[in-house]
Amino acid sequence: MAGFGEYDKYDALGLGELVTKGEVSAEELLEEGIARTEKVNSRINAVIRPMYELARARAKESFEGPFAGVPFLLKDLIASFAGVEMTNGSRFYRGFVPREDSEYVKRFKQAGLNIFGKTNTPEFGITPSTEPDYTGASRNPWDPLRSPGGSSGGAAAAVAAGIVPMASASDGGGSIRIPAACCGLFGIKPTRGRVPSGPDQADGWFNFIAEHVVSRTVQDSAVMLDCLQGDYPGQVLRIAPPDKSYASAIARKPKKLKIAYSTDPALGDSLHSDCREGVLQTVKLLEELGHKCEEVRLPLNKEDFIYAYTVLVCAEMSATLMEGEKILGRKGTSSDFEPRTWALMKLGRSFHGGDVAAAFRYMNMFSRQWMTYFQPYDCLLTSTLGTPPIEVGGLRPTPSELVQLKALSHLPIGFIAKQKDFVLKAGHRVYQYCSQTMPANVTGQPSMSVPLHWNAQNLPIGMMFTGRFGEEDVLLNLASQLEEAKPWADKRPGIYAGV
Repeated sequence: MAGFGEYDKYDALGLGELVTKGEVSAEELLEEGIARTEKVNSRINAVIRPMYELARARAKESFEGPFAGVPFLLKDLIASFAGVEMTNGSRFYRGFVPREDSEYVKRFKQAGLNIFGKTNTPEFGITPSTEPDYTGASRNPWDPLRSPGGSSGGAAAAVAAGIVPMASASDGGGSIRIPAACCGLFGIKPTRGRVPSGPDQADGWFNFIAEHVVSRTVQDSAVMLDCLQGDYPGQVLRIAPPDKSYASAIARKPKKLKIAYSTDPALGDSLHSDCREGVLQTVKLLEELGHKCEEVRLPLNKEDFIYAYTVLVCAEMSATLMEGEKILGRKGTSSDFEPRTWALMKLGRSFHGGDVAAAFRYMNMFSRQWMTYFQPYDCLLTSTLGTPPIEVGGLRPTPSELVQLKALSHLPIGFIAKQKDFVLKAGHRVYQYCSQTMPANVTGQPSMSVPLHWNAQNLPIGMMFTGRFGEEDVLLNLASQLEEAKPWADKRPGIYAGV
């Protein structure tokens, strides 16, 4: 069956409307998505598990929902699709097949989406670059020598390359916003508890993780959030529902906002000049649109935050190993994981309960102070990243670091792990790169990356807006205004599956 030649003229919502009206079939859209995958995937390694035949069978059925029959890709992490292998980017989970859909996946299906493949992710989503040993590195369609970010790097590369208009993503330290920034896309991390996870897995990373999508248009993300948000029986974390739909939030007349902005390096040592220039140009645009912008210093103790965040993530990696051993019924060894992952798991085991509790208490106090400081503002503007998209391999352990990691895997490292200098040095490159994103995961605030700037090398430089807890509608309304003032959806990278 032929595809659909006008695929690029529509976003996901537009394609769904065509299917609902009978102007194009779900089968035609699916074949277009498959053809585009086959055309460019060998160059970007975004889709690592095709589900073509499952999707072809589904395309013959009827669809309901705003995204009726629209081809869609699912990140191969956290989100369980019954009957399809889920490896979480790790050889340890090779052959693991969930028995039921997660609530997140059920809602994608209820929205009408036709899932036809899974996207690449780093091992357990722990790095902001998608380069797992098991399935290989994903590459950025804007420059294949550079990373599309992580951990939703495969999803962002697929959307940027025109395979799909929207794909699933999750964010525990920036993993929606980082790849959106790297690939010139829109990505919003919802408020904690807005999009339900489970019920097959616990809420990991101390509830830092939020699930949603990356998309070309603000409209697709807004309508998708309407489809995903809301409680379900058994959900532990519940928050108040929005007063009105997010679709209506992007349609209403923009309000004049009070916006804080900062060019502080946050968790990094410095902010790249391209990122700084992007912030300053965005401030100028915001003021032209009638918003009031006020420069601030970020209320952040870099070293204390990094240490506490690292303690918590390492503890979670230790729990991930224990959970995996229980699910799979076998012990994990160093040969099952990448050296960095195994070292983090070992580090997690070295901290005692008091260390973890102290780190969690610190983050609670940080959240109170951070949100109190920014309460007078409608949102905070920063660069999404500390630098432009990094080169593939830019965050991988160096040969000397690899030797150290392997040594750590065989040593009693409790004393070393608790030395703050050791922890800060070990994560320095990662925190320099994704220097701005993590605070919103800790506080639970909604935060979005908006593709408003490209540098002289034609690389996307995302701008990040973080709103008050529960106020995704304010962010989406602003994003819609910015999208109209400075459109980005028609920008095309060098690797593109369309005509």
